[in-house]
Amino acid sequence: LDVLLVPFLKEEYLGLSEIDQANYSTLLESEDPDLFKWLMRHAVPEDKNLAHIVNLILNRVPTS
Repeated sequence: LDVLLVPFLKEEYLGLSEIDQANYSTLLESEDPDLFKWLMRHAVPEDKNLAHIVNLILNRVPTS
């Protein structure tokens, strides 16, 4: 999880709106199994704000 979250924090966080920064903080409060499912694209958060942040994070990851 850190492989995705830490680079996003370092490279993108300061450029986010205050709302998205708050949503990122909320995302980090989620349970690890949920984070894993979302960041491995096995599920989508029900909360639309969390889903938006997850999409921002995943859009930075090259797909192969």
